[in-house]
Amino acid sequence: MQQVLNRIEENTRIWVMISLTLGLAPFIPEPHIWGKLKWIAGGAVGMQPLDWFDTVFHGWPWLLLLLSLTLKLKKQVA
Repeated sequence: MQQVLNRIEENTRIWVMISLTLGLAPFIPEPHIWGKLKWIAGGAVGMQPLDWFDTVFHGWPWLLLLLSLTLKLKKQVA
């Protein structure tokens, strides 16, 4: 498990690039993940299973980036 966390922490630059590309695509008219998050915040009325999968698909890079930054911060504080 520690090896996996180390690999996630080491690849912060990759998570940034993936988050800014896949995590935000398509960009027009608004970033896709932003639209999905607004939809969920509004009660997720009418969301189909594919919409939930799409949210996870566009959201996982952001979660890995957050985890990577948290691990880096934790290592600096310790």
